[in-house]
Amino acid sequence: MGIVKTAKLIYDYIRYDENEKEETFRAIDGVDLEVEPGQFIAVLGHNGSGKSTLAKHLNALLVPSEGTVWLDNMDTRDDSHIWDIRQEAGMVFQNPDNQIVASVVEEDVGFGPENLGVETPEIWKRVAKSLEGVGMTAYRKHSPNKLSGGQKQRVAIAGVVAMQPKCIILDEPTAMLDPNGRKEVLKVVHELNREEKVTVILITHYMEEVTDADYVYVMDHGKVVMNGTPREIFSQVDILKEYRLDVPQVTLLAHELKESGVDVPDGVLTTGELVDALCRLN
Repeated sequence: MGIVKTAKLIYDYIRYDENEKEETFRAIDGVDLEVEPGQFIAVLGHNGSGKSTLAKHLNALLVPSEGTVWLDNMDTRDDSHIWDIRQEAGMVFQNPDNQIVASVVEEDVGFGPENLGVETPEIWKRVAKSLEGVGMTAYRKHSPNKLSGGQKQRVAIAGVVAMQPKCIILDEPTAMLDPNGRKEVLKVVHELNREEKVTVILITHYMEEVTDADYVYVMDHGKVVMNGTPREIFSQVDILKEYRLDVPQVTLLAHELKESGVDVPDGVLTTGELVDALCRLN
């Protein structure tokens, strides 16, 4: 069916020295997950939880020292499939400046397809479609250096989209952006997921960014410690706090109201849901 399936990253023993001592820890330890085609998956965790290391395994920037990562029936440790894997699973990093290589926006977006050997007429078709998809057509002749952070990140996403991947992995893509930039980027990502059926794996520590995800994994010390739908995850405010994670502000407000005796449901995700719950009380 030509569908992306990233599955079962098990017992990866990447090790980092801690404070220059002999002690080491497992950056990814016993992670076992499967992503279905077209899903929007979010991975949460505080700094050092292993979520970015996990992301880099999904398109073979890193390979597991034990266990296996399968993408569309391809083993990421198989060097003969490395370019196929990276074509099917595109990566967007935290800092868009690390991905922008050309001095003109349209040339940057066309860089990936060109390196895949796509013919020139097809490259320009992809560039036009990708820039339109991220709302950056008007900037195609601009220098990336003169764009805002949110605009740069949209160009980076367009460059990945032009390679026509089946899956896009976003490693904290909004960490360096202001609130408006974050909204811009997330809007583009959700549209790609809904309209183009691109599988999305979003790595983030912003709780508000995952409320519309299909499924959420929470990582801590290299392990998956929680998993479920956003509502299931955010119904467990006290447990999330134990893992040093916040919850969306409206979810926290609803939780505190419930703790004070107000009859509101667990796992409120939006302001509208809370308003509806409070109105029903009257």
